[in-house]
Amino acid sequence: MNLISRIDAGRGEFLIFALTPPRLATDRERAQEIADATIARLGPLGLDGLILYDIDDEADRNPAERPFPFMPTLDPADYLANHFGGWDTPVIVYRAVSKYAPGELRAWLLAQDPKRVMTVLVGAASSGATVRTSLRDAQALRRQANPEMLSGGVAIPERHTRRDDEHLRLLAKQDAGCRFFVTQVVYDINAAKNLVSDYHYACRAQDISPAPFVFTFSVCGSMKTLDFLRWLGVEVPRWIENDLTHAADTLQASYQHALTTATELIAYCRRLGVPFGINVESVSIRRVEIEASVRLARELRTQLRG
Repeated sequence: MNLISRIDAGRGEFLIFALTPPRLATDRERAQEIADATIARLGPLGLDGLILYDIDDEADRNPAERPFPFMPTLDPADYLANHFGGWDTPVIVYRAVSKYAPGELRAWLLAQDPKRVMTVLVGAASSGATVRTSLRDAQALRRQANPEMLSGGVAIPERHTRRDDEHLRLLAKQDAGCRFFVTQVVYDINAAKNLVSDYHYACRAQDISPAPFVFTFSVCGSMKTLDFLRWLGVEVPRWIENDLTHAADTLQASYQHALTTATELIAYCRRLGVPFGINVESVSIRRVEIEASVRLARELRTQLRG
């Protein structure tokens, strides 16, 4: 079964790799070179699929100074269509729906092959953001324009810690058509396990089949990168921050934490019977961090039964 068939059947144990398209200023020839190098690098990993992120500024969500300046990137849908023709597994294309007019979003949805492309529809970063299409309207557009196309939603374990209702949000998204959930980068394993547990038992109480959770992991090569993750809303436990701060090799320490956390979550989901996948994220332009992400994906592939 390929990734789309597996998600459609509610089955887990799959491996995905996530990346951002090149910067918007990248010319077509250079963008193709980057895509070719990416395909060559990821080909040997035995991935079940790929995620292409849709990057938004998110300045409205957090008034604090952004650790890294916002750099617009190529549209992920265009990057896939124009540069990833050689990729042979399904691709999940993120859509930050508030950026797009309804007609624009509808046209994209209509053009997608549901046997190759899935999507994650993401709402505005904050209630004060300018919204051209709301998440609710985007979900309705997907149902109308391309009902066979599988769509997913974002799961935020940290929000569950603060509000204790993220599992109810996931059930509402599932009712709106979401067939899988992709988390932010997981650092706080207790927050992730609490969310999975509450979601699992809520599904059981309502006699609903759980949708696959896709847990995202990433390596962190510097404390500035950690600051950026925190700016994005990722909760990093103090003990992990201390470990990374005082490590002789921050990148290697981060790699080990990601591997340990993923291994524990894999075992926990298997015990509960919750379908899951692993997503290794690589959004850095630093070669050492890219190579560490590839190494992490290769190691985690050996732990999956899919």
